[in-house]
Amino acid sequence: MSNVGLLADEIIDGRRLSGADDLSILKEAPLRELCDGADRIRKHFIGDCIDLCSIISGRNGACSENCRFCAQSAHNHTGCDVYGLLDYDVIYALASSNEKAGVDRFAIVISGRGPSDEDFEKIISIYKRLREDLKINLCASLGFLTQEQFDRLYDVGVRSYHNNIETSPKYFEKICTTHTFEDKKANIRRAQKAGLNVCSGGIIGMGETMDDRIDMALTLSELGIRSIPVNTLIPIPGTPMEHLPTLENDEILRTIAIFKYINPEADIRLGAGRSLIRGNGEAAFMSGASATITGDMLTTSGSTIKSDIEMIMRIGRKNYGIID
Repeated sequence: MSNVGLLADEIIDGRRLSGADDLSILKEAPLRELCDGADRIRKHFIGDCIDLCSIISGRNGACSENCRFCAQSAHNHTGCDVYGLLDYDVIYALASSNEKAGVDRFAIVISGRGPSDEDFEKIISIYKRLREDLKINLCASLGFLTQEQFDRLYDVGVRSYHNNIETSPKYFEKICTTHTFEDKKANIRRAQKAGLNVCSGGIIGMGETMDDRIDMALTLSELGIRSIPVNTLIPIPGTPMEHLPTLENDEILRTIAIFKYINPEADIRLGAGRSLIRGNGEAAFMSGASATITGDMLTTSGSTIKSDIEMIMRIGRKNYGIID
């Protein structure tokens, strides 16, 4: 067995990688051997279920933050749609449809640093009604919140919170300066203190190195994250990153596998850029991934709930269905 295969066995047996380890093997190992090891780690810790989540953009555009990759930042010039908080009926219709289609969890995502007091009260009311009307697990992605706000989300039935760290600590200033990496970590800790499972990952292909990606994976491990979205940048015209080249399939798969070696008990979740991976993401599920964002939305670029469930069945996996 190869060295990277032996490392996978050690991880299955309880070893955990840290910044003190020489992790060059993860960058240098033959890709197929690395991915095979990541898949064995996935099967041991996660099993054969694939978690499906979906989102609705509950408030869109005009964001105050200057994230260089984002279509919704007011600092960029992408011409994205701008609208205020959606009504309950619109949100319920999509959540209900996704529940019936077999999606495991549903999130309201809003643009901006965080909700106004008025919008937050409306959001609390919406989540309370969703919890009463549906069985689908509820997630939120609302930016920066206070401890009291996180506690209130938990009280109305939200159980997961999405807040990407985006990249490594040292690369963060190159993509955003209106908030800091430490701001992100503090927000995650507040969500965890409220009892919420935090979904946090980032975007690859923004000019960072593989070492930056490893540092991001290590940070997520230190934070105890159990759901890690790996998005691959699709450069958006009107953003400062519009001219960056897109990553190739093999580099994306290596990154996903590395994240699995460093975070063996976490779901590695496919996000934006799935179309860049062989089989619209299918190869990633043989390389450590065990979850994905799904639905007819920009972030999944070509996948639907129906096609994702068909793919899951074709590769011999199953989705969780509704979890109480």
